[in-house]
Amino acid sequence: MVSNAQSSPLAGWDAYGMPSRLDLEAARDRTIPDVLPAPGARFSVLFCGINPGLYSAATGWHFARPGNRFWPALHLSGFTGRQLAPREQDLLPGYGLGITNLVARPTAQAAELTRAELEQGGERLAKLVSRHRPAVVAVAGVTAYRTAFGRPRAAAGPQPEVLGVARLWVLPNPSGLNASWTLPRITEAFRELREAVTKVLATCAVFETNTLLECWTISASEPAASGVADDQ
Repeated sequence: MVSNAQSSPLAGWDAYGMPSRLDLEAARDRTIPDVLPAPGARFSVLFCGINPGLYSAATGWHFARPGNRFWPALHLSGFTGRQLAPREQDLLPGYGLGITNLVARPTAQAAELTRAELEQGGERLAKLVSRHRPAVVAVAGVTAYRTAFGRPRAAAGPQPEVLGVARLWVLPNPSGLNASWTLPRITEAFRELREAVTKVLATCAVFETNTLLECWTISASEPAASGVADDQ
């Protein structure tokens, strides 16, 4: 496993183990390392957030803010055998999973990002995929995906485009601010992805000479996108 672990940069959490307002403001200057499997290791899904929130930047953990549904949905959909805590993010490569972000700059809300930052994030993501070769890139946020990749009509679910060797998938933004998506709905979107990945990897195991993208074509015809357009 590629070791991207870092201890929390916070030395002065409050009495409840929470970063203070000053801690959060200081986190605007921090970034979070990607969590990635070692080169050559199994890499099924690269989850791509929009950008770190201040809470995540303060702790050094992806999707760390209380109320974010990423870790519960990951478990409930079957990707992990138990619900991991954000501080356990470096266990993800053992499941063939990784995490990155479109934009490294932390903000209080994703709406603070510029179009240029998101577009540049899409270009950076393509380079990351070329180096690490995940089977699927799952972007957690429809609106951010539309901007980053110039697909204004994209909806949640599998996308007709590919990103290098990887299939593209769009998931709902799991932030607690995205109130239109409940945990059961988010979990179902994650489960759809997991089932598709399981099926295509099984197909590749049978057709050993086929590339991952060929295996997607063999395992099923292009599935229709879910058509949901109310994500953030």
